[in-house]
Amino acid sequence: MVEKVDTAAIADDLERARTDFHRVLQVVGDEEWTQPTSGTQWTNEQLLFHMVFGYMVVRRLLVLVGLFSRSPRRVSRGFAALLNAGTPPFHRINYFGTCAAALVYNRRRMGAKMDRVIDGLQRSLARRHENALRRSMHFPTGWDPYFRESMTLADVYQYPGKHYEHHRRQLSVAKLK
Repeated sequence: MVEKVDTAAIADDLERARTDFHRVLQVVGDEEWTQPTSGTQWTNEQLLFHMVFGYMVVRRLLVLVGLFSRSPRRVSRGFAALLNAGTPPFHRINYFGTCAAALVYNRRRMGAKMDRVIDGLQRSLARRHENALRRSMHFPTGWDPYFRESMTLADVYQYPGKHYEHHRRQLSVAKLK
């Protein structure tokens, strides 16, 4: 028997991240926004945007899983291999893209962006049928430590929470320690 996907738990995780993100935004001291983080080259402000970006990218991943899950497995396996081959430039683009995007979605705008993205993911999740949440595709495991070789749509909804928690621990914010 196939285990039921706990969509309520996924929705709760999305909401928990939203609530925590707003709390983090409130406790960052004025001088802490530009401080370096632990284990990254980003500042706190840049890393906070990158945490939002983890949720933003899920919307695109959902589309990809929808497309590739209907294709022969070798197609998504080949696509993941191609993306893995481009891992070094991906990491550079990810770094510099985050630096640039944090200028737009800065401390004054990123909370509202997180709200819009979480709202959209929760609506999308609520519309998904159980069978759709089991669809899967291969992922480029070199791109992110939380990408697995094959991920279901349910896994993709859960991915940004893992990404968020990982990076939250890297923030250099006194009131979070």
